[in-house]
Amino acid sequence: MEPGKTRLYQGIAQAIIDRIAGGEYPAGTRLPGERELAEEFDVSRVTIREAEIALEAQGYIVVKTGSGVYVRKDRSVGGRPLPDVSAFELTTARSVIEAEAAALAAVNISDAEISELERLINGMAEEDAGKSKSSEDLDQAFHLTIAKATANPAVEFLVIQLWRMRSELPRVREVYAGVCDANATSRAAEHRTIFEALKRRDSTAARIAMRDHFHRLFETMLVAREDAALAELRRSLGEDRQRFLQATHI
Repeated sequence: MEPGKTRLYQGIAQAIIDRIAGGEYPAGTRLPGERELAEEFDVSRVTIREAEIALEAQGYIVVKTGSGVYVRKDRSVGGRPLPDVSAFELTTARSVIEAEAAALAAVNISDAEISELERLINGMAEEDAGKSKSSEDLDQAFHLTIAKATANPAVEFLVIQLWRMRSELPRVREVYAGVCDANATSRAAEHRTIFEALKRRDSTAARIAMRDHFHRLFETMLVAREDAALAELRRSLGEDRQRFLQATHI
C-alpha cells in the first residue's frame, strides 16, 4: 500500500467530524450508508467501515445493529477528559474487561464478524511482511470488532473508552508504541490464537487467549521499563565518572 494511503480512513473520519461540527450531520441523525459514502469519497466500503470504527472510538457516532450509524446526541460521555492513567493501569483494566468481552463474544459472534476478524488477522500478517497498513490500526479494529460481537452495548462502550485512553493519552501511547513495535510477530500470533478460539465459539479458550495476550504485553512493558532504568543509570554513572576524571586532572 502506498505510504500516502495508509491513513486514508483518518482523512475521511476527519471530514465527517467537520460535517458534524458544521451541522451538516446534526446530533441524532443517521449518516449516509456505507455504499453512499464510499461512492462520495471514492474509496472502498472497507475504508468507510474503518473510518466509522475510528469515529465510534472517539465518541462521535453510535452504530445501531440493523438500523445504521447515527451521530451521538450527547458527546459529553464520549468527549469528556480522559483519566490520567499509566500504561500499566490501562493494561490491567483491559486484561480484566477485554478477557470477559472475548468470552461473551464467543457465544454471540456472527459469521460475518468471524470473517472480519480473519481479514484483520491476514492484514496483520501482511503488515509484518511490510505489505499492509500500520498494525496499530489493525489491532484497534480487531479488538473493537470483538467488543461489538459481544452484542452488549455496555461492554462495547467500555472497550471503546479503553481504546480512547490507549490512543489519546500521550504517555500511554508512547509506551504501547515501543512495546508493540518490538513484538509484532508474537502479537500477531496471539491475535491468531484469540481468533481461533472465537471461531470455535469456545468462551473459555477465548478468555484465556485474551488474558494471555495482555499478560505478555504487561511483562514486555516491565522489561522495557527496566531496560530504560538501566540505560538511565548507565548514563548517569558515565556522567559522574567523567566529572570525577575532570576534577582529578585539575
